[in-house]
Amino acid sequence: TRRVVGLPIVIIASTFILIALFGKYMPGFLKSNNSWKRIVEHLWYDQEGVFGTAIGACTTFIFLFILFGAFLEKTGVGEFFIDLANALTGASRGGPAKVAVVSSALFGTVSGSSVANTVGTGSFTIPMMKRMGYRPQFAGAVEAAASTGGQIMPPVMGAAAFLMVDSIGLPYGQIIKAAVIPAMLYFAGILLIVDLESKKHNLLGLPKDKMPKVRTLMSERGHLMAPLAIIIYVLVGTSLTPAFAALIGIAVAAVIGYVKTLIDLLVPNDRSIETVLNQRSGLKIKDYLECLEAGARGTLSVALACATSGVVSGVITVTGIGARIGDGFTRLAGGNLMLLLFFTMITSIILGMGVPTTANYIITSSVMAPVVIKAMAASLPEVVAGLEAVGSAYVKLPAHMFTFYFGIVADITPPVCLAAMAGAAIAKADPMKTGFEATRLAIAAFIIPYMFIFSPQLLMVNAPWYTVIRMMCTALLGMYGVAMFLQKFYMSRLNIIQQVMALAGGLLLIDPGLVTDIIGLGLIAVVIVWNRIQTKGKII
Repeated sequence: TRRVVGLPIVIIASTFILIALFGKYMPGFLKSNNSWKRIVEHLWYDQEGVFGTAIGACTTFIFLFILFGAFLEKTGVGEFFIDLANALTGASRGGPAKVAVVSSALFGTVSGSSVANTVGTGSFTIPMMKRMGYRPQFAGAVEAAASTGGQIMPPVMGAAAFLMVDSIGLPYGQIIKAAVIPAMLYFAGILLIVDLESKKHNLLGLPKDKMPKVRTLMSERGHLMAPLAIIIYVLVGTSLTPAFAALIGIAVAAVIGYVKTLIDLLVPNDRSIETVLNQRSGLKIKDYLECLEAGARGTLSVALACATSGVVSGVITVTGIGARIGDGFTRLAGGNLMLLLFFTMITSIILGMGVPTTANYIITSSVMAPVVIKAMAASLPEVVAGLEAVGSAYVKLPAHMFTFYFGIVADITPPVCLAAMAGAAIAKADPMKTGFEATRLAIAAFIIPYMFIFSPQLLMVNAPWYTVIRMMCTALLGMYGVAMFLQKFYMSRLNIIQQVMALAGGLLLIDPGLVTDIIGLGLIAVVIVWNRIQTKGKII
């Protein structure tokens, strides 16, 4: 684990083993009394240790989806996503930064690693942003924040979604359905901040004549989207298992290039048969072998992280310190749900520093999610009752998503901001400045989890379609208000009163309530009209 995953998770697991072994000498809630024999038996022979839920999900689902990602990447879908992002946003204001956001969101649907996503798309987007006039730390931060969002982007979601299936007891389709609106708001928040930054510094897009055309891209390489579209349909639209969906996706990705060539040969077009055959796009035997190798290598880090986190969760159950930690946080919060959520956020971020998403989710959800669920039942009985009316498993969903989100943003939260450091290395910028900039860009990830604790409709639970559409529209407007506050800018610099009104209006709009939406909309409208009157067409 140390060689493949890294030292932080090894230190955490080793510390927990020592706590269990020397439990009778430990103070307070860490105190326990277990023999070495009992600890070893629990960690290695019970289903709550190394060979528990996490490693089971890894062998059943995660490996197949990592293999699917390897096949999809070999078909050239990564380059296609970057070209598509260029075609969609490259020519708009601040185009290069928007390309980074869109391409990272697309790439994140198949990549489960924020650092790999940052390096993969950032090697192209970060130099382009710097050439267009963006500050180096801002360029690195945009890529890091957008790439980290790939882990909350359905359908793969950093592989932790598969662990939620076993932990919560909900179908996989429900997990990714719940993640859609928060993921859209996350990327919308980054795009809006980027747009205001571009407006503030008058940064233009790339020349239109140098941008690829969407129609051309889709006609030539649109078939590369087929495996991803099919796998999403199977996951959401059918009752088939995620493992079967992954197998279908792998099969389609393996042959899609040959299907495209066959269609080009059968359908009349202006290219000759020789030209079509020379430009054929199908995987070769060498490519298949490389995909299998990449899938196996990619699984190693996830499997070892899952197994090592099983050590942590095993110690938590054999010693009983999980419940005692939860009780301690509850007493410290004094029954205040917001304060308890804040403690949970800090715990998740600290545990997520240098620890992979899967391991972080296992640790934080086993310690903190039960505490949040219990606190919700005490402080929000009506909300919990509404979730129970849909199904008892849905009560767990907001709490588990809460810990999951804050474990992920650890990748861009200083001091151990791995994704931001990767972006800073490419941008040749200061890592800490890049980390703080990325945290500011990803502000949605620090707000939205609190919102879906109090209003689970954001997770599309117990919400009719028209309510979902209204929530999405008002929440997007709310993110614009938050973006104006962070940038202190709309048409010109906002004064302190306008900034406070923009923030208040934004937060009220993100909250799904009708009354809060009306008040928030009024506040944002006042700020926009007021600033336009002040500016009178001049950007200062």
